[in-house]
Amino acid sequence: MMHHTVKELDGDAEMKGIVIYDTSYGNTKKIAETIEETLKESGLKVDLFHVKDIKELRGDYDFLVLGSPTKMTTMSWTVRRFIGKKIKGEEWANKPFAAFDTEGESVIRKGGGSAAEKIAGKLKGKGLKQIQPVFKAAVLGIKGPLKDGEIEKAKAYAGKLASELKGIGE
Repeated sequence: MMHHTVKELDGDAEMKGIVIYDTSYGNTKKIAETIEETLKESGLKVDLFHVKDIKELRGDYDFLVLGSPTKMTTMSWTVRRFIGKKIKGEEWANKPFAAFDTEGESVIRKGGGSAAEKIAGKLKGKGLKQIQPVFKAAVLGIKGPLKDGEIEKAKAYAGKLASELKGIGE
């Protein structure tokens, strides 16, 4: 069976991306779902996965959005291992990405350690291209909830991301 890429089959297929997240108490999942819905509403094709549900990640996506809760100033162990093992530089080189996280409001205010910034660093190290600054969603306690207004901010962020991606896809 021959493998066709979507682009060969229908000339100008829209870009297809994947949103991957880890979550401890459901806050990062909410942000991931908001980003995914907003990208879809803007006409992009998007798959959404919990990081633990991805057995292998092939490079047949056009872009990657990856998020994690911030734990001890960095990304979750699962996300770190995922980037190390599943993202192959040769398949993902030069592909656009964005990174997001959830962190305590005071950590964001003080500019403390951020999962999203560490994710961005690792993905750039694999040759991917960061096309938006990282997005940090504030949570009010260890278990959340998300601060009021963070879902709206995530929508606005994803909207900017969508227009950036569509610019690349043209």
